[in-house]
Amino acid sequence: MKVEIDSFSGYRIYPSKGKLFVRGDSKVFRFAGSKNASLFLQRKNPRKIAWTQVYRRMHKKGITEEVAKKRSRRTVKHQRGIVGADLAAIAAKRNQTAAVRSQQRLAAITKAKTEKKEKEVKKAKPARQATTSGPKVSKQQMKGGKGGR
Repeated sequence: MKVEIDSFSGYRIYPSKGKLFVRGDSKVFRFAGSKNASLFLQRKNPRKIAWTQVYRRMHKKGITEEVAKKRSRRTVKHQRGIVGADLAAIAAKRNQTAAVRSQQRLAAITKAKTEKKEKEVKKAKPARQATTSGPKVSKQQMKGGKGGR
């Protein structure tokens, strides 16, 4: 038994059923029924008509049971150390409580303040000693040029 395929809808046409349409250029079109023939002669696009096989293929309808859904790979998260801190140090910081962090912050601030004060003291001492030097002499005088009388 030879089963033909509908030119418009893609349905099967069994022997002794359907219509045959031969165009002027001798191209043969087979239709399962008058509905398909009528839509074809109205120049309707079978891709836009929801019940045709072409539409169903285009919009991936009814093929879920044949093709299994592709599995997507899950991203695996890794933790790595960064410059200046290895993984153990990062984990230790993460596990610290807020109280410990605030204490460390206060300690660092007080240390920075004391260092700053020490620097200021060191800068101030040499400036006082410089005042007890001899008479002021310009650069030109030092070189032996004309500057003083």
